[in-house]
Amino acid sequence: MVEIIALILFSYLLGSFSTAIVVCKVLKQPDPRTVGSQNPGATNVLRETGKWPALITLLGDAFKGFFPVWLAQHLDLPYAEDEWLLHGVVSGVALATLLGHLFPIYFQFKGGKGVATAVGILLGLDGLLGLVTLGFWIIVISLFRIAAVASVLTCLLLPFTVQWLTPHYLVPVAIISILVICRHHKNIRDLLKKKPG
Repeated sequence: MVEIIALILFSYLLGSFSTAIVVCKVLKQPDPRTVGSQNPGATNVLRETGKWPALITLLGDAFKGFFPVWLAQHLDLPYAEDEWLLHGVVSGVALATLLGHLFPIYFQFKGGKGVATAVGILLGLDGLLGLVTLGFWIIVISLFRIAAVASVLTCLLLPFTVQWLTPHYLVPVAIISILVICRHHKNIRDLLKKKPG
């Protein structure tokens, strides 16, 4: 039990690491929470700082989603011998990581929208699940050219994809989808007003 609690705490703390804020600080660029959409994510960094900082942000946020989930499935701990317990621990780690990104303890609990971190989590849960999700997101954004539309539509499709590929992770992934959609509430309102954010 101590190992499980420690793993979930580690996942939250790693998720709380805001790649966008750290990258912009290292490059002596404005804090992404103070410019543009005021979101510490790759899209805002791309608009306000440039392609390379945005790429680093994207990869960093995806990695911090992937690593704890992958680690939880490969550590040789007692829970790994019980399939249901393993799925429960991995689900807890996935949710803790995303919550860390959305509500980072290091940055006054003001985090990003969770898209890149969610993709990393999905890749950690199941490679095919992550790739299918990423592929759908790329298709949608190539059609609409609006990151928020691609993210919300992908999240709406995600529970069906999980039910098809990895049904034992349906509940945590559905929660992740809801959290990411909720973080896009402002974008959704703007889109409904025909003012994409």
